[in-house]
Amino acid sequence: MSRQIISDDVIKRAKKIKLLLMDCDGVLTDGKLYFSESGESLKVFHVRDGQGLVLWHQAGFRSGIITGRSSEIVRLRATELGMHYVKVGSLDKTKDFEDILLNAKLNAEEVAFIGDDVGDIGILQMVGLAITVADCALEVEPYIHYKTILEGGFGAVRDVTNLLLNLRKT
Repeated sequence: MSRQIISDDVIKRAKKIKLLLMDCDGVLTDGKLYFSESGESLKVFHVRDGQGLVLWHQAGFRSGIITGRSSEIVRLRATELGMHYVKVGSLDKTKDFEDILLNAKLNAEEVAFIGDDVGDIGILQMVGLAITVADCALEVEPYIHYKTILEGGFGAVRDVTNLLLNLRKT
């Protein structure tokens, strides 16, 4: 797999990041929704994304999820990974983002957000580093600074944590 060239703007923005937030479906998962016969929803997470978040936390940084779908599975995975902020069933992602900013005592330029679809555009316009996954909805692309080389649910979050951590070393 080829490496992409990182612009000076992305490098400058990335070095300020202290909090990594993301959508769930289409970012931490492949965006597909699986339902059992009893109506229980199932999600599949990539272990490398989880390891990337663990490394991010070990380096002293925080993370979180803001998602429009209500899901106990998301809460469980976020807890397992030690994520600091979890907003599921969000009816207003930008308001939830602003609440997290206040709680975290950070300004927007210190936050990166990974989104993949139109419901994420509001936050993407507000953060210091707006990121999307390789297989995002086309409508998102005008609002981003960085696009991962991997698709959502297939290591895209690890791509981001590697980028952020590696740029700290330069």
